[in-house]
Formats: sequence, C-alpha cells, structure tokens
Amino acid sequence: MALRVFKSVSQINEVEIFERIRNGDEKALEIIYKKYYRMMTKLVVTNSGTEEEARDVYQDALVVFWQKARSGNLVLTSKMSTYIYSICQNLWRKELERKKRLSNEEKDSSESMDMDKPEREKIIARCLEQLGDTCRKVLMYYYFDEMSMQEIADKMGFANTDTAKTKKYKCKQKLDELVKAQYSEQDFLD
Repeated sequence: MALRVFKSVSQINEVEIFERIRNGDEKALEIIYKKYYRMMTKLVVTNSGTEEEARDVYQDALVVFWQKARSGNLVLTSKMSTYIYSICQNLWRKELERKKRLSNEEKDSSESMDMDKPEREKIIARCLEQLGDTCRKVLMYYYFDEMSMQEIADKMGFANTDTAKTKKYKCKQKLDELVKAQYSEQDFLD
C-alpha cells in the first residue's frame, strides 16, 4: 500500500491542487479554503460587509468552484485564486444589489403605507379585501402586526425569510396597483 505524503500548503502548486479537487479530494478544498481565506474575506469586509457575510460568500464561492471543477468542464486560464476571487466578487455584488433593493423597498413601503389618516386607512383596507388570502395575511402581519420576516415565514409556512420577503414585495406591488387603479391622487390629499 502506497503512503501518500501531503506537502505543506506552500509546497503544493495550483495545478496539483486543482487536479485533486477535480478528482473529488475534499482535503485539497480545505487547503484552498485556508490558503485564500484572508484574501477572499477581505474583499467583502472592505466593501461594506461583515466578517460573517464574508465567510458565507467565500464558502458559497468555494461550492461554486467545487461544482464547476468536478463537472470536468472548467479549464483554468488564470490562477485559481483569481478565478475564486471573481466568483466572490460576483456573489458579493449580487448580495449588495439584493440589500439595496430591499432597502429601497422598505423606504417605499414606509412612504406609501403611511397610516396617519383615517381616509387613507379606509382606501387601503378596501383594496386589501380584494387581494388573495395569502397576500392579505402577509401584508397585515407585516404592516399592522409589525411581525418580522422570520415570524411571517414561520406563521405562513414559507421555506425561509427570503421567500417571505419576496411574497411581501409581490403582494405590496399588487396592493399598489389596486390602489392606483381605483383611486386618484386627490383621494389621498386633505
């Protein structure tokens, strides 16, 4: 039986590591994880991310890299670190865009669902009644009961908070369309 000798991280070249990963060697992936951890997480942390977000993005990037390498279709034309870094960049950019979209949605909802006037309440209540049961509940839980997305996901049986956020967003759009279709701006003025 041949004894496999593992070299230190600095002694193993990228070609060898890549071949080991292509062959399903998870130890090689661990080597990559440790070798590039600082570089990859620094990307996220220096671009408005937390250490935890950085770790998540890096782990997701390594999963993508692993899957592509194992598929046999990946041909590295650059250093492995450069390729993984670009995956991290893309994943973090998507996450920042998602955060921005959710942030804008929160601003929009706080402006358009301002409930300080009784007339506005009546108009929105009428339109809420026209929505489906799921949408009505999601919006009521969020805006009136002030439940968190996690609480809504649990109560409605959604897979996770992202599903709840997406549902709330779509339901809010439907409500906005109903309000705009049935009422003019004058209905909202004093």
